[in-house]
Amino acid sequence: MSLRRLRNFTRTTAFRLTIWYSSIFVSSSMILFLIAYLLLSSIVKEQDRKIIELKINEYALMERAKGLKTLLEEIRQEYKSNKAAGFFVRVADSSNRTLILTTPPHFKRIDYSPLENENVTKGDHWLFLKKKDDDDTLEIKSRRLKDGYILQIGKGSEEREDLLEHFREIFAIITIPVVLIAISTGAFLAFRSLRPIRDLINTVREIDLGRMDSRVPSYKTGDELDELVRLFNNMLQRIQSLINGMRQSLDYVAHDLRTPITRMRAVIEGTLQDDPDKAALREALMDCAEESERISSMLNTLMDISEAESGVMNLKREEVDVWRLISGIVELYQYIGEEKGIKIKLMPTGALKARIDKVRMRQVLANLMDNAIKYGIRGTKVIIEARCHNSDLEITVTDSGKGIDEKDIPRIFDKLYRADRNSSEKGLGLGLSLVKAVVTAHGGRVEVSSRLGKGSSFKVILPGTCLPIDT
Repeated sequence: MSLRRLRNFTRTTAFRLTIWYSSIFVSSSMILFLIAYLLLSSIVKEQDRKIIELKINEYALMERAKGLKTLLEEIRQEYKSNKAAGFFVRVADSSNRTLILTTPPHFKRIDYSPLENENVTKGDHWLFLKKKDDDDTLEIKSRRLKDGYILQIGKGSEEREDLLEHFREIFAIITIPVVLIAISTGAFLAFRSLRPIRDLINTVREIDLGRMDSRVPSYKTGDELDELVRLFNNMLQRIQSLINGMRQSLDYVAHDLRTPITRMRAVIEGTLQDDPDKAALREALMDCAEESERISSMLNTLMDISEAESGVMNLKREEVDVWRLISGIVELYQYIGEEKGIKIKLMPTGALKARIDKVRMRQVLANLMDNAIKYGIRGTKVIIEARCHNSDLEITVTDSGKGIDEKDIPRIFDKLYRADRNSSEKGLGLGLSLVKAVVTAHGGRVEVSSRLGKGSSFKVILPGTCLPIDT
């Protein structure tokens, strides 16, 4: 591995997490060892002192029960056993002159003269003698007997230190495996936990190369990173859908713009080739104006839909009389309906107010009425009804026209989509797209039910927009 690659590796999050995991694991192990060591040292030290106390209590009880002479005889008889057990035993007279002295083998060269200069009063107290050549300490407990004699029992700390040293050696031996386990476990956890992030980075790289169908693999762990993967994949899916929709819309726009532009060009070229009079020129200009208006309307509608879908449409919500709003639309389309032999019926709504954008909702209703009449059948009716249901405004437009094929219903709200492209009825294919976009911007939805040859019903639902009527 080159120095540059090594430097880059040390900058990765996985490397830093491995160091953190390993450091925490090793530090925790060290702290646990220290606690265990201190507890063991304290327990062993306390145990040694209890042994000394038991021994001195045993001798003191013997002295009280059988006398000093019997005690001295017993200590002499136990000389070898006490020495082998590592006990220090000293008996001194009332002037603190040594009468009996039993010393552990490894404490032969220690200077015991300070004990004869020690002033031993009533009660027990501890004395400590340290060897000169090492840190081994003789711990001695002193007690005055009833005749003024002094009894001293002690024990060295060598056995205790040997045990603790053995404990330290064991820990030193297992430290290397502990460190290796910490590093390997830390690396495993770091690389395992960051695997979704690496997959995400690889997916972004593939997308950057133009592979828009790439997705981050999900391991179904149910944790936060899995949720991030799910949301990221959903976002990619939505982006891909938007891009595909944009491409399709551009194809439709290019196709739909080609026709009016071709017509305009044909009108202009035809007029220039002939020897037109003023009436012909006027007619040609009117045709061009009509086609320009069609193009302008298409582009404006596409802009409105884009604003609504992107969430930047500025809705001017105000208190609106729903009956008056719908009546205005019905009155506007009454004449168009009469020309096609279609009757428009407005169901009574009574007093009904809602907080909506009047201009945008007029666009919604106008597009729904336009479609109902455009695809209606002579002699049928278009029924429009509005009501409040649990503070939701519901407006339904029902016709008895041609109806919509079931396979086309999921796509009728797509931009520039027309279920029947062979129809003689003119249209941009944007009306229902605008309806859905505006209703969605209001926080509502559009429900559709339709049967071929039986007609269609569009219900606009705007949640929480109905206002109470003042009485």
